[in-house]
Parts: sequence; structure tokens; C-alpha cells
Amino acid sequence: MSGAMEIAAIGLRAQQRALEAIAGNISNINTPAFKRSGMRFAALVGASAVDRAHGGDPVDGAAVSGVAQWAQPMIDQQGQVERTGGSLDLAIDGRGFIELMGPAGRTLLWRGGTLRVLDDGQLAASSGLVLKAGITVPRDAAGIRIDRDGKVHALTGEDRGGSEIGQIALVTLDGGSAVERLDDGVYAVGDDVELSDAAADEGGMGHLVQGALERSNVDLNDEMVGMLVTQRAYAANAQVVRAIDEFLSLANGLRR
Repeated sequence: MSGAMEIAAIGLRAQQRALEAIAGNISNINTPAFKRSGMRFAALVGASAVDRAHGGDPVDGAAVSGVAQWAQPMIDQQGQVERTGGSLDLAIDGRGFIELMGPAGRTLLWRGGTLRVLDDGQLAASSGLVLKAGITVPRDAAGIRIDRDGKVHALTGEDRGGSEIGQIALVTLDGGSAVERLDDGVYAVGDDVELSDAAADEGGMGHLVQGALERSNVDLNDEMVGMLVTQRAYAANAQVVRAIDEFLSLANGLRR
């Protein structure tokens, strides 16, 4: 009976995590370039159970069992690119990420947003993290122009065409690689992940769109359906706990 109670408790915790992921998706529906998270579940089988299945003796120590769950950002799902007219707004239409210089050499990826020009002229993401391309905007520049292939031009009053000051390259990673979502639309990857870099608008890579932002890939209808399904699964597990509690109360009454 205690085993059934434990199974129901595991189900409750798993569905709670799923509800938290859905709530996070809905709350960020208007966050530029936000990638929704989908829950992934995996059964954990105790080591002793595996050995018994193969005819062996149980392994000493506590056997791990239950359900593992984690929220995986759907980074490969494109959001709608929406024109804003802002000269520092930048979106990626298609595959790829912009690489940022993280602290202690950490590899950080960005899907675009509103750029910033720091006090020293370096081009950075909205979070203040500098682009790894190392582009510095001259102090006398009236603005910048970014081509679809990532070339950045500094604009002055005299030179309308602008002078090229650098190029923003895009990188991709293996679709199965684990990423960690940070703040401001930034993602961190492990040191062992290999990145492939290429010029934008080449070799199947996406292209850059200046004066636009990528909207989140959250579909409110899908999230609401997922919330209803998850709530019913949560209620079903709660009903199991309630039924076991009533049965145990009845059994305790019979002992008197």
C-alpha cells in the first residue's frame, strides 16, 4: 500500500513540474525570441531491479527509482519575425545563434533582441554581454547598418553607405545538445559541445534582419490544452492518494 502511495506522490511531483513549465511559457509569451520549454519524462529503474531482471543478485545500496523530469527549451522552433523599425533591434530568421562572450570564457548563445553600444563602443546584447565578433562602433558614428549576411557598417553624415566595421557570424549546435536557459534570452552550453560557425545566409544558416524582433514560439492554444491535460493527470494522482488514505483509515478502524 505504501508503494502505491509513493507512486502517486511521484506522479504529483512530475505533473507539478509540468505545470510550472507551462506557466513559464505563458508568462513569457510576449518576451522577444523566447523559446518555450517542453517537459521530458524518463523512468528511473532501480539498480537492484535491473540485476533481478538479468538473473543476478541485488546491488548493495539504495536503489534509485521513480520518474525524472526536466524542462527542455525548444530552441529549434522559429518564432515569427516582426518588424519594429528600431535600428538596434536584430532578429535571426532561420537557423543559428549569435555567440556572446560570457564570464570566464563561458560559451553563451543569443537568438537576437535589442543591441547595445557600450561606453567603449563595443556592440553588445541587451544584457550587456559583448558579441564575440568583437565589433566596435566609432564614436562619431550616427548609427549602424546590419546586412542580412551579418556585415556591420558604421554610418556617418558624410558617408551614407557606411564603412564596414565587422561581421556577425552565426553558430549552430547539435539538436541533442543540452542547453541551459539564462536571463535575457541567453543560453549556456557545456564546454564539451562543439559549435559550427558560418556566415549568415550561407550553407542553410538563417539571415539577420535589422529593425525586427523574433517573437516567442509560444502558442497560447497549445499551452492551454497542455495545462488542462496536466491538471487532469494531477487530479488523477491526487485521487489515488485520497483513495489510499480512506482505505488506510478503514483498516485502522477494523483493528480497534
